[in-house]
Amino acid sequence: MESRNILVVDDEIGIRELLSEILFDEGYQVYLAENAEQARAYRNEHEPNLVLLDIWMPDTDGITLLKEWVEQDLLTMPVVMMSGHGTIETAVEATRIGAVDFLEKPIALQKLLSTIAKAIMDDAPKLKEQIPEAQGQKIAMNIGGRALQISLPMDLPLREARDHFDAIYLDYHLQKEAGNVSRVAENVGLERTHLYRKLKQLGIKFVKKGGIG
Repeated sequence: MESRNILVVDDEIGIRELLSEILFDEGYQVYLAENAEQARAYRNEHEPNLVLLDIWMPDTDGITLLKEWVEQDLLTMPVVMMSGHGTIETAVEATRIGAVDFLEKPIALQKLLSTIAKAIMDDAPKLKEQIPEAQGQKIAMNIGGRALQISLPMDLPLREARDHFDAIYLDYHLQKEAGNVSRVAENVGLERTHLYRKLKQLGIKFVKKGGIG
């Protein structure tokens, strides 16, 4: 089984080394970044299976970096935030933006490993690679409170398959809200400008004031 890649972003060298040793012993491939700049550079070239992201860093804090990834459509992997000065408000803010969990330092070993395992498992694609030369697969999904069957092409690269699902998902919500992009943005939890960019990227036409988008 291919080992999972984890990016650890923390300005404290002791924390980076400790997490690296623990995760390496557990069979993960570990990449280290000591600040947001290094994390950006790594993410621009790679897509890790998970990111452990410290909140308090000297150049750019973790919350700001998380927002950047959301705005740039780069938050395609689970991110677990870490902080030695965590508050409920900070944890809520991080999960609202897109983090999947929050770990308070000092991090208990079992808590660390169970959180990582759950985040990676929950993010695992539902497209089964072991289906031979499959052209499409009917998948039942709950979208907007309705059980729908959609057909996903199984022979596409993962990123293209995600785009295919995103197009089906957003088209459903656009039809449900009669093309009201503001309502769709609220329903799916995206900022309106980000949703406009996503619709344009997917080639989805939508009605807006003054004509067709």
